[in-house]
Amino acid sequence: MRRFLNHFLQLEVSAGVLLGVATLVALFLENSPLQIYYQKLLHLTLSLGTLHISFLHFVNDGLMTLFFFLVSLEIKRELIQGELNSWNKALLPALAAFGGMVVPALFYLLINYGHSEYARGWAIPMATDIAFSLAVLSLLNKQIPRALKVFLTALAIIDDLGAILVIAIFYTQQIAWFYLLFAFICLIGLIMLNYYGAGRIIPYILFAIPLWLFILCSGVHATIAGVLFGLSIPLQRTQKPHQALLNTLERQLHPWVAYGILPLFAFTNAGLSFTDMHWQTLFHPLPLGIMAGLFLGKQCGILGTSWLAVKMKWTKLPYKTNWRQLYGCALICGIGFTMSLFIANLAFSDDQSASLVRLGVLTGSALSGILGYYVFLSKKR
Repeated sequence: MRRFLNHFLQLEVSAGVLLGVATLVALFLENSPLQIYYQKLLHLTLSLGTLHISFLHFVNDGLMTLFFFLVSLEIKRELIQGELNSWNKALLPALAAFGGMVVPALFYLLINYGHSEYARGWAIPMATDIAFSLAVLSLLNKQIPRALKVFLTALAIIDDLGAILVIAIFYTQQIAWFYLLFAFICLIGLIMLNYYGAGRIIPYILFAIPLWLFILCSGVHATIAGVLFGLSIPLQRTQKPHQALLNTLERQLHPWVAYGILPLFAFTNAGLSFTDMHWQTLFHPLPLGIMAGLFLGKQCGILGTSWLAVKMKWTKLPYKTNWRQLYGCALICGIGFTMSLFIANLAFSDDQSASLVRLGVLTGSALSGILGYYVFLSKKR
């Protein structure tokens, strides 16, 4: 299990670097003479049988389903075999994740009080980007206790679970119950395959593809199909756990998501035009609420709930970790990026709001990452 975790951490760090490169490329293209070609690519129509979608929606609704599939595999593995498989292990990251989701949302709503048109974006600053966060920690590899990396990984995975629930509950439009009924039948098929211990992926895929199509047509966001698909994959307790179907799929899919899907998502969603923007734009309630949620809400929520849990003797700090290091970790958790941008796409559809959201996410994430890095670096000096 330790070897598996080390491999997971290395992949996430590399993904963080690629995410950064893809973001910079998107920003360059959006603010260069090549902007017209960048926009043409994003709105290029793809035909999948009778389904016609843009390249941007193909990435966000199609490829990102595989990302959510991988996330659900990680969540299930951690709950059964990993760092969340006992109350003692899970309590501190669970409480920290809870505080790190609730407090940022409150910061956002407080700043956007009286602006009902922006209230729908309350969940944007709730997310933690595990790839970017671990990439920042990797720059200080010798200064970071391994237990703190494990804590951050567990926190981010619980954070992803919270984001999934938020998307399913609060960002679902009108539901077409007819399609949802057929999706439920497909889900029953997946559960039966799990129950009878089917050890090959093909039977699961035969149910998963129509599950995705029915959920897409039902009004529930299509990526939820990836979550349900992942949770249905079996994780047997055998003498060779690495051969379990869930672990095999996670090991095979992780590089494709880390090196392909997530950088492509960043490339298609991080393009922010600085035309007509000025420094006062940062004080618009929409980006300001996101920045405050990510930069202030995350550190207050994570550090505050962790301090309370430790002082009440419900749990202890991670092994060989002090409060300064935990504060630096809480700051780094303010790097929202991937999931923040994904939720933003569900919350706002107009171009003006989308630009303001990107400004808030990029600025809040950058501030969190830079200050978090400085907190760790200053200890070294």
